[in-house]
Amino acid sequence: METLKQLLEKPKRLAPGHRTCQGCPIPVIVRSVLRATDKPVIVAAATSCLEVTTTLYPQTSWMVPWIHNAFENAPATMSGIIAAYERFKKKGKMKEKVKFVVFGGDGSTYDIGLQSLSGAWEREEDFLYVCYDNEAYQNTGNQRSSSTPLGALTTTTPLGKVSKGKLKSRKDIMKIAAAHNLPYLAQTAIHDWADLHRKAQKALAVKGPTFLNVLSPCVPGWKYDPSLTVEISRLATETCFWPLYEVENGKYVLNHRPKTKLPITEFVRHQGRFRHLLKEENREILDKLQAEVDKHWRELLGNAERDRV
Repeated sequence: METLKQLLEKPKRLAPGHRTCQGCPIPVIVRSVLRATDKPVIVAAATSCLEVTTTLYPQTSWMVPWIHNAFENAPATMSGIIAAYERFKKKGKMKEKVKFVVFGGDGSTYDIGLQSLSGAWEREEDFLYVCYDNEAYQNTGNQRSSSTPLGALTTTTPLGKVSKGKLKSRKDIMKIAAAHNLPYLAQTAIHDWADLHRKAQKALAVKGPTFLNVLSPCVPGWKYDPSLTVEISRLATETCFWPLYEVENGKYVLNHRPKTKLPITEFVRHQGRFRHLLKEENREILDKLQAEVDKHWRELLGNAERDRV
């Protein structure tokens, strides 16, 4: 694998002129994925923070062919692009091997666009779908999504006499992806650039539909200091809230086992969206979140042990 210096010397495919928030990891995710191949790339994006911050008319930050359609149909849009590409190849009008990448947030991935994405996976469309998961509808002001974790405050799950944040568990999109029998899917995070790059390389080298789920801490939505983005990502993994693993041809591989598994309080205490969970009267919610994390971690350990060669 290339060194970090070699990766940074590659041509930029997303220009530095964009309007993401200070401390936002989305540009890091996009650049890391697009550096994982030297082949030409066509990108589609769902409505999202990425779309609105990189394409404010009449300017664009994209240095590759890029298309945006509606919130719910980026995978279907890419399916059409691939069909046109294959037709041009058949007619001899295109000879280059092109890679196709779709980016979407958790709102368009877990919720609004899941039908379109599921259909593309079932058709075995040859593209990489990347979800940058900031755990809410951050582009429209931090409303809860089905990726929002238990106990988190959003504008639609506020703190009050009746509500104490989101009281439902988050959806497991990785299990949903795995149920489609994808040849490759993986969960990764921005604090481990080598893991992110390696998984993007593998996903782009595989023929057929592939999926990356990347944790994307959100400064205004999660309410933390912008300097802590990488540290919060690291704590998500060290507490096992966000394990790093991959599923290749149905076999689970765990990529990181914390030397000392930290309690979930180490992850939540830096974030204003969880501030109420540190109060004794809400201890029950925090304990339930810890129990969920522990249960998922045990499942992953079991799957990885079962599939270990």
